[in-house]
Amino acid sequence: MKISVKVKTGTKVEKIEELGKNSFLVFVKARPEKGKANLAMERAVAKHFGVSLARIKIASGSTSKNKILEIK
Repeated sequence: MKISVKVKTGTKVEKIEELGKNSFLVFVKARPEKGKANLAMERAVAKHFGVSLARIKIASGSTSKNKILEIK
């Protein structure tokens, strides 16, 4: 399954909002430094979908706020 994600970094609260079918807005506390925000986003998505972190892969947009994730 592929989902579209927009990441907001440096927030006070970590949460996920569903924008539409397979489209999400993810708020993470981490800053976009050395992949910390990507890892925090992957953890939040894994927890939201109830899957392990290993099943989450960034298909595109690893350095962008807008990403496509593949959940296996």
